[in-house]
Amino acid sequence: MRFEKIKSHAKINLSLNVIGKRKSKLHNLETLVAFVDLHDQILIKKINNKNHVIKFTGPFSKKIPKENTISNLLKILDEKKKLRNHKYLISIRKNIPQQAGLGGGSMNAASLINYFEKKNKINLTLKERYNLCSKIGSDVILGIDQKNLIISYKKKTTKIKKNLKIFTLMVKPNFGCSTKSIFNQIRHYSKPQLSKIRSKNIDFNLMSKLKNDLEIISTKKYPRLQKLRDYFLNIDKNSCVRMSGSGSTIVGYFKSKKAALNAKKLLRKNYKNYWCNLSKTI
Repeated sequence: MRFEKIKSHAKINLSLNVIGKRKSKLHNLETLVAFVDLHDQILIKKINNKNHVIKFTGPFSKKIPKENTISNLLKILDEKKKLRNHKYLISIRKNIPQQAGLGGGSMNAASLINYFEKKNKINLTLKERYNLCSKIGSDVILGIDQKNLIISYKKKTTKIKKNLKIFTLMVKPNFGCSTKSIFNQIRHYSKPQLSKIRSKNIDFNLMSKLKNDLEIISTKKYPRLQKLRDYFLNIDKNSCVRMSGSGSTIVGYFKSKKAALNAKKLLRKNYKNYWCNLSKTI
């Protein structure tokens, strides 16, 4: 049996507001999520074996623990007998860095759930799908369709149908941010904002007025993030600069590829040890 190929795209948070805290101690968030053409590549095929086989390759495949989003997903599906005792060989080329705020591992799991459902390997109700995603990671549900989304207050989801056509320059320092550590330092909450935004009105100018509540915490804890952000702003005054997720990736948003390429050239010169990737929203 031949491998089937799946693209698992990186997600970026164009905005992220922390609204409050639930009884479960998790935080209520609202976010504007977009996907870019940077992606991990997943190869999958059914095998005659007693166990699933999971392999990671590529530039960011090191130090991925044995218990990860993929192994956890398969374990849950097996326990619920959703895969009908079928076993799979899954090989993932990791092009998306870890601890970057780009949802690499979560989007891998979401991409596989989407694949299993589309190929009729599993059959889930909406409630089962949501519960499955929540057991693996809080942002897994965002990647099921890999469509740009507005997640507003009370988890109302609105798909952004139009292509945002924004060039992104993602730069990650040679360290990662712990999501748990960043969220533990939240002391203030924002008022809901995204429920008033219509998807057809989202453009570069509107996006530049939004923010990421976690950015203040991360840049304070890691001064090098603030320095990188400031450098970004000095390169192009017409760009928009924002951290994605809880970091540590800082993303510059540009209206033209030429401006993004110029910024990339300067950043590579001054931050030689930092990962840098020029992509575009899909």
